[in-house]
Amino acid sequence: MTKFLAATGVVAILVTGPVQAQTKIQIGCTATSDCASAMVAVDEGLFKKHGLDAEMVLIGINSNIPAAILSNSIQIGGPTSTVFLQAADGGLDLVAVSGASIMNPASNGNIAAFVRNGVGIKEPKDFVGKKVGAPGLGAFLHVLFVKWLVEKGVDPKSVNFVEVTFPTMADIIKSGGVDVVLTAEPFVTRMSNAGLGNVGARYGAELARTEPIIFYAAARDWAEKNPDTVKKFRDAIADGAAIVNSDRDKASASISKFTKQPIDLVKATPPNRSEPALKAEQLSWWIDVMSSQKMLQTKLDLNKLMLK
Repeated sequence: MTKFLAATGVVAILVTGPVQAQTKIQIGCTATSDCASAMVAVDEGLFKKHGLDAEMVLIGINSNIPAAILSNSIQIGGPTSTVFLQAADGGLDLVAVSGASIMNPASNGNIAAFVRNGVGIKEPKDFVGKKVGAPGLGAFLHVLFVKWLVEKGVDPKSVNFVEVTFPTMADIIKSGGVDVVLTAEPFVTRMSNAGLGNVGARYGAELARTEPIIFYAAARDWAEKNPDTVKKFRDAIADGAAIVNSDRDKASASISKFTKQPIDLVKATPPNRSEPALKAEQLSWWIDVMSSQKMLQTKLDLNKLMLK
């Protein structure tokens, strides 16, 4: 009997060991290249290499990510810097666990206000009175566009903003549901090739910033209770980022798979720069911009928002 129990114990260890080693997590992101480091880490087996069973979850609107994290529908999400700061300002207990993407000349040039056929936009003041679709009110592209309008002397309140998800932008532009969408590649090229309109402004390139676009965040309680999982996640993301920044084919394949965009279209545009390192001071500019737009009501302590 003793020998039998010992033998079955060994079998149990052999059976359950690998299962226990693979911690299950879900990572939520919108249909952009900003979470490419996580997409690549899934497809190239980097999460499994570090002991995680990770699954990517498509989120339609970026501003829905904080709620998805806190409801535990996902354990880690990729909110834009602005969505994250607004959530923290509103009292949601989130922490940044790793960097995802940053603005740079290449990614800034991919950002555009795309105008449907029949709507004349020749200068910033022409956006007055227009219905502009943004992939999340208070999200990165929306706040950046408002900043651009202010710098151009246009009152953002004179523009009618509504939420439109990335995958539905082409259909809404085609139907005339909005006059303009705030978007990025590969959606700009896809809508241009379909003859749906033209670029009204390359506002990202004109602002020429280098701050974080998206980073990976988690609920503070979950992150503090799972330090080993967070470390494994960070290690896998670092490996994934290295591939994103050096191997266009692998990055494009993963982005195409997750976003459901044609591979040829994705390959035509380099993915946004992946940067796993994240420092509190990198968000200072965002806080200044959001404060000027009266989007923040409290004084945020950035050091508390970054998981050590």
